Amino acid sequence: MSFDKDTKDCLEFLDDFVENKINIEVSASELAKKLKIIKEEDDTLFLKYLEKLPNEILGDIVLELPDYYLKDIVGSVSKEKLKVAIEELESDDATDLLQDIEDADKDKAQEIFSTLDKEDQEEIKKLKRYDDDQAGAYMQTEVFTAFYDEKIQDSINRLKEDKKKGDLENIHHLFIVDSLGRLTFSIGLEDLILLDFSKTYKTELEKREDEFQPKYVEDDDDIDEVVHMFEDYDLSTLAVVDQNHKLVGRITADDVHDIIQESATEQIYGLAGVDDEAEHEENIKEAGKSRASWLLINLFTAILASIVIGLFDNTINAYVALAVLMPIVASMGGNAGTQTLTIMVRQLALGEVDFKNAKNAIKKELILSGVNGIIFGVVMGIITFLWFKDIKLSLVISTSMLINLLSAGITGATIPLMLKRVGIDPAVGSTVLLTTFTDIIGFFSFLGLATLVLM
Repeated sequence: MSFDKDTKDCLEFLDDFVENKINIEVSASELAKKLKIIKEEDDTLFLKYLEKLPNEILGDIVLELPDYYLKDIVGSVSKEKLKVAIEELESDDATDLLQDIEDADKDKAQEIFSTLDKEDQEEIKKLKRYDDDQAGAYMQTEVFTAFYDEKIQDSINRLKEDKKKGDLENIHHLFIVDSLGRLTFSIGLEDLILLDFSKTYKTELEKREDEFQPKYVEDDDDIDEVVHMFEDYDLSTLAVVDQNHKLVGRITADDVHDIIQESATEQIYGLAGVDDEAEHEENIKEAGKSRASWLLINLFTAILASIVIGLFDNTINAYVALAVLMPIVASMGGNAGTQTLTIMVRQLALGEVDFKNAKNAIKKELILSGVNGIIFGVVMGIITFLWFKDIKLSLVISTSMLINLLSAGITGATIPLMLKRVGIDPAVGSTVLLTTFTDIIGFFSFLGLATLVLM
């Protein structure tokens, strides 16, 4: 089979990687991109190269690939290879990969799980108990710990051994615990190397304990709180404790980066009325069904706006200019509302706005909407007068523009708050509701005023 240049380059790159001919570090993400290009050309070749990849990086690569690849991967890659791939991952990633395998083939996932050693099984069981919105679901159970009265050199030697065996990766902090495993202090590695290794932690920290008070979250805390802590304190690692303050794991910056990226993607798709999971499916039918459902809702809301227009058909027949100007009123209201809606959804997601301070946010949007309504109402009034030479029509569209932009500001600010109050993601469906309100109010105010003033 002949391949295009991009596919040939990917095949050559993967051959060199498998044969250790590449001297620079290659990320799992980059290898996954190469494999995706190959899969688009030849599924069999994709699976063949997947089998060739080293076990120690296979798990990371599979996690970088789209979820809908999993069925083919699980069906083709041996249980033994998948088992080793899971063992090479850190606990949080190992749990994610096993969950993905379970979604694709429950029996095979159970078989793989049963062959893991008891320690790995216990860690995976522990992490699977958490809900998706809890901090514990995103933590790694591998941590670098020491006791307060322990000699510093002893803990450093233990770290070296764990690093050699591959039991610890991406270590940024040492967590000091008491005899019951409860978190007491946290020391960054840049501070740790300044300590006297011949002494105990107690001797070195005795008069500096306030400097090393740990930042932490409880394992059942909302993951949004974790994200805010990383942003507020510019953290690289955050300790996770249980209700008894016992250290149970850590969350790293790369995990938070993934969470933020996923959240942003969900918000963007939600505002467009598109389902995130369906769009990532290879099956066009699923993506089409998801989009069609929102388009169907939008169709009914558009019919409502058309019904409003139909109420004023005599006015439109008498003044053809109204039909020319109607789209301008609706468009300005829709765009102004979308601006407010986007800002409000983002502020809610970041925790900058809640029900306690929502009044200030709504007040700000009302002022901005009012000022814009006056400015663009005057501008459109002047344009209408120059266009149609009708002062009454100019007053009608100016007033309607002010009313519609004000209503757009109110609805754009309050719709996300109302949806959140009833437990619905503010990003999902807000745009459809906003368009309905701005169209109906815009057409009703414009045509209603036209009927009163012009007829």
